[in-house]
Amino acid sequence: PDGDPEKGFEKGKLKFELKGYKLRGTWELIRTGKAPPAGADFGPRETSKTSWLLFKKSDAHAKAGEPGFREESILSGLTVEEMRSGSSRASDVREELVRAGAPARAVKASEVEVMLPETRVEPFSGKDWVFELKYDGFRVVAAKEGKKALLFSRRQHEITQAFPEVARAVAALPYDQIVLDCELVSLDERGRPSFQRLLGRAHLLGHADRERAAGLAPAVLFIFDLLGFAGLDARGLPLLERKRLLQRLLPQLGPLRFSDHVAERGEDFFEEVSKLELEGMVAKKIDSRYVRGRSSSWIKVRKERTGDFVVTGFTAPKGSRSGFGALHLAAWEPGPPGSLLYVGRVGTGFDERELALATKALEAGRTNEAPCHGPIPADRTTVWVEPKLICEVRYKDWTNVGILREPAFLRFREDKKIEECTLEDPTFPGRPPRAFPEMKDAPVPRARSVSYSNLEKVFWPEEGYTKGDLIEYYRKISPWLLPYLRDRPLVLTRFPDGIHGKSFFQHNAPGFVAEWLRTHRLWSEHSGREIEHFICDDEESLLYLVNLGSIPLHIWSSRVGSLEKPDWLTLDLDPKGAPFAHVVEIARALHELCEEVGLPSFAKTSGSTGLHVFVPLAGQLTYEQARTFAALLARAIEQEKPSIATTTMNVQARGGRVYPDFLQNAHGRTLAAPFSARPLPGAPVSTPLRWSEVSARLDPRKHTIATVPARLERSGKDPLLPVLELAPDLSRALEALSRVLEKRGSP
Repeated sequence: PDGDPEKGFEKGKLKFELKGYKLRGTWELIRTGKAPPAGADFGPRETSKTSWLLFKKSDAHAKAGEPGFREESILSGLTVEEMRSGSSRASDVREELVRAGAPARAVKASEVEVMLPETRVEPFSGKDWVFELKYDGFRVVAAKEGKKALLFSRRQHEITQAFPEVARAVAALPYDQIVLDCELVSLDERGRPSFQRLLGRAHLLGHADRERAAGLAPAVLFIFDLLGFAGLDARGLPLLERKRLLQRLLPQLGPLRFSDHVAERGEDFFEEVSKLELEGMVAKKIDSRYVRGRSSSWIKVRKERTGDFVVTGFTAPKGSRSGFGALHLAAWEPGPPGSLLYVGRVGTGFDERELALATKALEAGRTNEAPCHGPIPADRTTVWVEPKLICEVRYKDWTNVGILREPAFLRFREDKKIEECTLEDPTFPGRPPRAFPEMKDAPVPRARSVSYSNLEKVFWPEEGYTKGDLIEYYRKISPWLLPYLRDRPLVLTRFPDGIHGKSFFQHNAPGFVAEWLRTHRLWSEHSGREIEHFICDDEESLLYLVNLGSIPLHIWSSRVGSLEKPDWLTLDLDPKGAPFAHVVEIARALHELCEEVGLPSFAKTSGSTGLHVFVPLAGQLTYEQARTFAALLARAIEQEKPSIATTTMNVQARGGRVYPDFLQNAHGRTLAAPFSARPLPGAPVSTPLRWSEVSARLDPRKHTIATVPARLERSGKDPLLPVLELAPDLSRALEALSRVLEKRGSP
C-alpha cells in the first residue's frame, strides 16, 4: 500500500503497488456511489450503493494507448482458448525435431554434463556468432519427467527443494518430458542478478524458510538451450535450431524466461552490457552442437577479469582484523599430469561473516606442506591447508612471474569442483596453448562397472542360498524393481555375513563407494546433519548396492524433487500375533472400502507376516494429509470389524487384533520396496499381488528369491505398477469416505 490503508479506505481512495508478472506498477481503487453487482458481499462500512473502481496509473509499466498485458498463462504459456481447445504446440515441435534428425533417445537430466565456454578477454563480433547475457547465478539443468520437476546443479546435485517456486513453474509446463540448460538467478530491486541473494536462498534448509524466501526473493530461470524433448535428444541439432524450438515451448512471462541473443554485433552488445554493469556475455557459434565439457564454440567475455582459484593457505590477521589476513591461491595447470600452481594471495573484499565462516573451514584443514608449487612466498605467518575451498577473485592483470595483480575477493564458490579451477585466462604468462576439440557425438556416460566379491558366501544357511544367488535374483528382477526405486532416497540394511550375522542400517553413502553412484543430500533431524542418501536409477547401481551385502531395500514413498509429496499412502497390516487369516480379511475389507469411495488400491506381501495396502496419490497430498487420509481409512475398518481390527498403538492393548498402521505415512519413513528380498528363513520376497490372490489360500512364504522371477516371467505383469501412475480424485473420495464414516457412527 501507498500510505495508510485504513485512512485510504475511509477516504474511499486506496493506492497500492503490484509486483506480479503481469500486473505491475501503481494502481488505485476509487469508491463510487454506484450500486455494486447483485448479490455482492458488503463489509461493515459498505452499503448496497457502494462500488469500487480499479484504475491503473500511468507509470513505467503502463501508459495511455499501450496494449494491455499478455493473455498467455505465466506457467503453461497457453491462452485460455488453447487450454479449452487443446494446443498442438508439443506435437508440432516434436515433429520438427524428428524431421531435423533428433534421435529417439530420452535425455536424463541427472546425467547431463553441461557444455562450458572458453574464456576470452576482449569482446568480438562475427556473422557466425550470437551473443547472450552472462548471468551471475547458478548453472542448472532443469527437467520435467512426467509430472515431476527436477533441478540439478552443474555438479549434478539435485537442488529442486531449495527453489520451490521454480520447481512449480517447471512442473506446470504442459509437456511430459523436457530437459533444459539454464541459469538460476535472483534479481535485485533494479532487476539485476544478485548472487548474494541467490546464495542466501541456497543455504536455507527448512521447507517453511524456503517457501518464505520464494515469496520475498523469488528466483528466475533464464533458459538458453533445449537438450531433450518428448523422448528425443536435441543436443545434436545446430544451436539456432535448438533455440528457435525452445522459444516456442516457453511461456512469454513468469519465472521461466527465454534467454534471447543478439546476432553478429558482439562488440556493441558488450558495450551495452558494460554500461548496465552486468557480468558479461557468452558468444556462441550458430551451428554449434551441444557437447559435454569445455568447447571453443562457446566463449565467455567478462566485464571484469575474474577467475576461480583454490584456497591453499592463509596468513595471520593484522591489526584489528579477525580470522585471517589473506588467502593463498592456486590453480590447476592445464594438461596432464596437472598440478596446483601458486598464483598469489588476496586480502581485500571480505566482510566479517565471510571471515568467520572461512576461518572455521580453514582451521579444520591445516596441513604441514604447501599443496601447490611455484613462486611460493617465504612468509613465517603462512598456514597451509588442504585444497577444499574455492573463491572467485577479481583482478587487473598478471605479473611477469604469474602472480595476480590487484586481486579482490568476490565470493566463495560452492557450485564448482576443485578440479575445475584451471588456468583459463589466455593472458597468463607462459600459458601453453590449449586445444578443445569439438565433440560431434552425444555425450558418453561415465563407465560403470561392479567388482563382485564373496559370491560363494552363504547368506541363508538353511536353504544354502549364497550372496551370488541374491545378486542374481536382483539382476533378474531389476526391470520390475527399478520403477519403484528411481529418484527415491534409499536405506540399505547390510548383512555382510548373512541373515544370522551382524547387520546394520546404511543411510549415509560412505566415502569409498563408486563416484558414479547417484546420491542426494538431505537434512536428518535425527542425526542433526546432512545425509547423502543413495538413489538407485539403474541395474548397475542396484547390483553395486546389493554387492555391499544389502538384502532388503527400503524406500521413501516420495521422490527427489517432490520429497514433501508422497506418491502413495500405505496401510501396513501388522498382525503381531493375530492370525494371518485376519490380515487377509482386513486387506479385503480395505479393498472393498476403497472401491466404495472411488479409490484404486493395491496389495503386496510385506515379506514377513503382514500385508501392505497401497492407495495412489500422485503427489496430490503432503505427508501429513496422507497420514490423516490413511487414519480415516483405518478407523473405518476398525468400525466395520472391531473384533479383529484396532487402531490402538499399544501392542498389549490390541488383544490379538490386527493393527492397520497408518503412521508409516510420514516424511523420512521407509517401507520395504516391492520385490525386495527379506533377511528371514526361506528368503521371502515382498511381492505385489492381484486382489484375486488375497484370499484364504494366500501363503506369503511361497514367494521367495527362487520363485518370484519365474512368477513374473509367467505373468508378464506387475499388478502393483499402476500405483506409480494413477491420480484419483481425492476430494471426491474424501467426501464419500466422510459419508461412510458418518453412516458407521464415527466420532
